[in-house]
Amino acid sequence: QVQVVESGGGLVQAGGSLRLSCAASGTARNIGIMGWYRQAPGKQRDLVATIASGGSTRYADSVKGRFTISRDTSKNTVYLQMNGLKPEDTAVYYCNAAVVFPPRTYWGQGTQVTVSS
Repeated sequence: QVQVVESGGGLVQAGGSLRLSCAASGTARNIGIMGWYRQAPGKQRDLVATIASGGSTRYADSVKGRFTISRDTSKNTVYLQMNGLKPEDTAVYYCNAAVVFPPRTYWGQGTQVTVSS
C-alpha cells in the first residue's frame, strides 16, 4: 500500500509563484512515473506534468515555460514549481504515483491552488 500526500497549495495573485510538494510512502517499491494533474470546477482532470524515475519530463502545453517538475527519487518526493501563475491555473492539484510492481496507480487527496486576478 502506498500513501500519497500533497502540500503547498494556497491563494496567490496573478504573476505569483507557488511550490507544491508530494511525498509517496508505504510498503510498495519501485515507484515509476510521478506527476501532477489538476481539475477545475466542472472540468475533467488534466495532466499538468510528469517525471519518470530516470528524470525525463512531460508538460502540458499550457504550463510549459512556467512550471517545473522535479523529483527526489531517494525520498519518493516530487515537486512542482509554478511561476507566472494565471487565474486559469486555479484548480485542485492532484499528485499521482505509479508503482511498477505490483502495478497500480495511487492518487493524493488534492491541494487547492487559487490564483486571483
